[in-house]
Amino acid sequence: MNEHLSLWLRTLVVMAVVSLFVSLCPTAGAADWVELFNGKDLSGWKVKGNPAKNHWTVGKAVLDPANPKNLKVTPGGNDMINAGAHGLDFYCEKKFGDATIELEVMVPKGSNSGIYVMGEYEIQILDSFGKEKLGGGDMGAIYGAAPPKINASKAPGEWQKYVIEYQAPKFDADGKKTANAKMVKVTLNDQVLHENVELKGPTGGALTGKEAPTSPLMFQGNHGQVAYRNIRIKPK
Repeated sequence: MNEHLSLWLRTLVVMAVVSLFVSLCPTAGAADWVELFNGKDLSGWKVKGNPAKNHWTVGKAVLDPANPKNLKVTPGGNDMINAGAHGLDFYCEKKFGDATIELEVMVPKGSNSGIYVMGEYEIQILDSFGKEKLGGGDMGAIYGAAPPKINASKAPGEWQKYVIEYQAPKFDADGKKTANAKMVKVTLNDQVLHENVELKGPTGGALTGKEAPTSPLMFQGNHGQVAYRNIRIKPK
């Protein structure tokens, strides 16, 4: 066989194999996401405090038609729900440094919760639907650090999506902090609330009150009913 023809045929075979491999593989980067909640049970999560006071459960969350200040929980769903107004904070067992968090959240009318990034820095969860003037405790605020730029809140009982890109605090070999944690970008329902906000220290009510290179995600559970779903994180 002509040498050039043989080389050409071998090239075609290699290209075909590569094309087949790419078509069978998942989209690049998809495997980088870590699913923190399996939608079936609460394995991989712990309560902060006495387990007897735990109100976290798995089911389907909807706004209670008889009382819009409550969430009605029915079996068969895939939502992580804090069904009691005065329960416990809830955190995952896995620890992360720099990452992006994606999740959806639902609150009933007047309810209050929080997403504690790395267990220490709170992004506020609150029913702020329809408010014209926002403060440091409204939906989307970096609690104690910065109010949201805009009100992106949906009505109580609707699912709302957060995307939180953050940088962990940095430490030297002796454990001395060399750089603050930072909220690189926070969006709620596809609207930008914060960009490049430095965090000088933990929020009150944090998991430990101590900063670290890696820490778990935590949800506040002692201020009101709340539901979460599609909870995942992408480490950098």
